[in-house]
Amino acid sequence: ETGVNDLITPCHEYKSFAIAAELNRNQLQSKFACEVIRFASACMNIRTNGTIHFGIMDSIEGKGWKHGQIIGIKVKEREYYVDALDYIERCFCENVQEIARKCIHPPVFVEVISKDSQEQKFVVEVDIEPTSSLVKNKFFEVYLPKYNEGNQKVTLTKDRTLYQRLGTKSEPVKHNDIATFIHGLQDRDALREKAELSSTVYMETHENLGRKLSILLNDGKSYMDNSLRYILVANRCEKNNLNYINFLMHLNIFCVFDFDEDSNVSGLYSKYKEHHATRSYFLQDFSNESKTGNPPTQKHLCLYDQTSWIFCNGRSDFLGDEKPCDENTWIRTKKKYLKKAITRICDEILPKRSFIVLFLLLSPVQKPLVDTFQEFYTEMNGTEYIVCIAESRENYGKWANLAQASCSIETLEQCSIVGMKLSHVDATIQTMLPSTAQPRHLPVSTRGLCTLPSLEEEQLFSLEILCVDQCDDIKLDFLTEKEIQEIEQNFYRGRKIIWENFWLADKRRCGEIIEREACKDANKLLDDILRGSRLNYSVAKLKIFHHPGSGGSTIARQVLWKRKKDIRCAIIKASYSPATVCEHALAFRDYEERDISHCLPVLLLIEDYDEDYLEELRNELMDAVATRKINSPRPYFILMCCRRSNDPERLCKASPLDTVAVTHKLMDSEKSQFRTKLEKLKQKDVKPEFILTFVLMCEEFNETYVRDFVGHILQDIDRSSRDTCLMRYVALLNFYVPNSYFSLSHCEAFLGLGVYTERNSRAYDFKSHLSEQARMIFIELRESTTYISSVQIIHCLVAKEILHQLSGNEPQSQLAMSLLQEKMLFENRFGREEFIKFIRDLFIRRDKRSRGDNTDTLFSPFIEHVCKAEDCEKAIAVLKAAYELLGKDPFFAQQLARLHYNNEKFKDAEYWAGVAKFHLPNDSYILDTEGQVYR
Repeated sequence: ETGVNDLITPCHEYKSFAIAAELNRNQLQSKFACEVIRFASACMNIRTNGTIHFGIMDSIEGKGWKHGQIIGIKVKEREYYVDALDYIERCFCENVQEIARKCIHPPVFVEVISKDSQEQKFVVEVDIEPTSSLVKNKFFEVYLPKYNEGNQKVTLTKDRTLYQRLGTKSEPVKHNDIATFIHGLQDRDALREKAELSSTVYMETHENLGRKLSILLNDGKSYMDNSLRYILVANRCEKNNLNYINFLMHLNIFCVFDFDEDSNVSGLYSKYKEHHATRSYFLQDFSNESKTGNPPTQKHLCLYDQTSWIFCNGRSDFLGDEKPCDENTWIRTKKKYLKKAITRICDEILPKRSFIVLFLLLSPVQKPLVDTFQEFYTEMNGTEYIVCIAESRENYGKWANLAQASCSIETLEQCSIVGMKLSHVDATIQTMLPSTAQPRHLPVSTRGLCTLPSLEEEQLFSLEILCVDQCDDIKLDFLTEKEIQEIEQNFYRGRKIIWENFWLADKRRCGEIIEREACKDANKLLDDILRGSRLNYSVAKLKIFHHPGSGGSTIARQVLWKRKKDIRCAIIKASYSPATVCEHALAFRDYEERDISHCLPVLLLIEDYDEDYLEELRNELMDAVATRKINSPRPYFILMCCRRSNDPERLCKASPLDTVAVTHKLMDSEKSQFRTKLEKLKQKDVKPEFILTFVLMCEEFNETYVRDFVGHILQDIDRSSRDTCLMRYVALLNFYVPNSYFSLSHCEAFLGLGVYTERNSRAYDFKSHLSEQARMIFIELRESTTYISSVQIIHCLVAKEILHQLSGNEPQSQLAMSLLQEKMLFENRFGREEFIKFIRDLFIRRDKRSRGDNTDTLFSPFIEHVCKAEDCEKAIAVLKAAYELLGKDPFFAQQLARLHYNNEKFKDAEYWAGVAKFHLPNDSYILDTEGQVYR
């Protein structure tokens, strides 16, 4: 507790309030108002800023407590404290009531985090700010409210009292001194005015650094989620500061540039690796400069859910040319390594606007740290996604002086949080983090729960684990109604359902998710599997085949969501090998179980899989289980296999005991549910264009309805515009290639937005550059492993109709030829691997009944369409163009051979078979094609 200082620096008064906090509403409010009004009037009469804290020990009331110790109080209802300030109107004189309201700020509730208790407590603070313009020539006498235990009513003290701050207390002015005290008001007013004019501290105290930190670090949002990755650049962290970097454990950190040479012993790295799996590199290895190192590939960095830790001060004995490296050589080459590493990240690995670079200046700044800033500034075209945090103004000043070679001091200040204590930064960020609320839990065989720490979860990186308390770490208070509505509308527009949809529905913050009959069927089949069967498989299968866009993925996730408290559930990331998934699945099943022979079964969802991959995974799991020699009536693992199919009912008929079919056709009971849901959405003033896929689902994707629907949207569209051309290209891929997309980076490059920057704005929106029609047709997605944002048409049947209605008289072979000539699409580095794969599939992926397609085709559906709707010469021409563009791929040559001999062009077929064989002389498929030519 403090007395009056310079009138601007607040004086502080503490109240434990532990007993009062437990009283009824009237008692609590009268006690709270009494303390606030006495303290506030004393501060206002003396003209000093002040803060009164409830929940901090003000006297030794019990054994073990110390004066000034934070204890916190339980807050039943925040409104009790806010409404208690209504006593201002009863306690202050009528002529100063409005002034008092402006000087006494509303209560602030600061959460207390205790290692010894899970009970939520707060320190309640009320700030007093008597600015000279408000209080000049005024004095403030007050009544104080008192609760009468006898009649259980609140009364006011008999007389008004004039209070002042004396030392650390608020005391009445003695009756004989009142005239002198009032006469001295003029002097106190003059001192207050002088303090306000001369104090820079006053301005700094009221700069809202907390809000600035939130906006900068969250790309404009008030809360944190996993939509952004972070690149941390930090120097030496002193031992006493290691307690205040807990927020880093919860950030989605992609990599760290660490300039502390002792970090792995006693610094950031040593603390971070206690919580997270990491992969460490010397700077020259990461920058791909060392011949002796093992540089990570783009795919490697994107796939593994581990932080890359780059030691920037470590010096290996040899450089890339294997010559001995002295200290001076290392200093000269370090900047080159930094540039290479940063270029790799910004140009090859992470898409624009998907990450924020966070500079944490924890100790005096050296030049290499500034070099790092300048390289990021250059690569990112400004500071829009760069944030700097520095508690020490001296450290920041040196950094800013060196960094202004790249940008102005004013620009640096806009992206910097300076002078905020690291402990305050930590506490502020932790309130934005969802993961501070509680740890994640899994069910165990004893019907209890076990904790799943982040480190253990990250080591099972081939699985997306669904916990018992999934999403409970989200703070609902931080989600605005607009954000909740956006989550709901994204799903009904066509995005894949996310766990937040189920969670918000359970919390009744948005409408319930319709449960289709197929979901009930899947749950019944799962019950049968869990009860055990005479077949006694250790690895069982539950198959869900669905029409594209009919909700199969939603049904699969509904099953997982319903079962997450009873069995262990996860989604397989099929980008990892079956062996890796098997290893992680076994570890997931056994985790925290005392007896591995009685663990809960594990339900694993795998989507849009390759049949060979699934079979290999099943064999791996069965072999692993067999080595344990444990007999169980229930399966160890249940593979829930969800895949799109143009004929799901045929596949269900072939295996009815473990297969569910999901179609566009709705049952009568489902039609009623869909109609009701649509009406509820409309009652929320949700326009049909914001829930297009759901509207189409309600109409069962009727062909006539889809045609009219697309025709209405495309009315008055500018057919010559770039975004209309983009729409046709995306439609071509989406219709012919399942699960295809254009990366957002490809779309921006095509529309000429690649050089677009808006340094001082974080509201950049790709969709704002599209026509109204394109905004309605496109949906933006984010790939969960590579973090690549992508664009699709809202539904493949809509893509088919767009392709038809926008083509006019232009044949599809010509559209494909135009696509192949778009150099910027093929040269764009982000998402290039996926884009090339989709192009290959367009030309050579055949339909197969075994994959759930309607028929077995000789060629890709696109090539078959060109042959049928145009002629085989056009198909040959477009295949040749693709062959040349894609690096003379031997399998394109093989397809050309097949296309020629199926049209009796045997000499040309022989030539192309020879070309394919030249590239891959021992490939059995190509040798078979050569044999077919001679046959």
